[in-house]
Amino acid sequence: MSQILDTTESRLPFGRRLAARAAVTAALLLARLPPKRIRSVLLTARRGARPADYATALRAREDVTTVSTLCSGRFCLQRSLATALLCRMRGTWPTWRTGVRTPPFAAHAWVEAEGHRVGEPEEATTYRPLLTVPPARTTAPEPDSAS
Repeated sequence: MSQILDTTESRLPFGRRLAARAAVTAALLLARLPPKRIRSVLLTARRGARPADYATALRAREDVTTVSTLCSGRFCLQRSLATALLCRMRGTWPTWRTGVRTPPFAAHAWVEAEGHRVGEPEEATTYRPLLTVPPARTTAPEPDSAS
């Protein structure tokens, strides 16, 4: 007798599922580093990526939460890191942030795209950002000042 499991994860195409799992694993390791080192790694990772649009960042977040029960729960640091890394694997970079709120004291990590928090509840707007890694700025040619 065989049983077919109809889980959300099995509905993800194999390539997306594999990429999401790789991002979640990398995020788990990265989350164990001190904040300064995390920021340094993310600043390096974002190089060469174009800014992520909201739909792309949301799809990355959904893929990450589909393959990881930890990321679908309250582990916001790992979820935000995995989302940013998965976006990077796809050639884009969202704005990655961590912040705090008081009272009561709480810390949170999230990603933003197109100026909006991606997949976050409304109460997440109460957090004040402390660390931010936005998309790398591309150097645009300076306007011609001869005119």
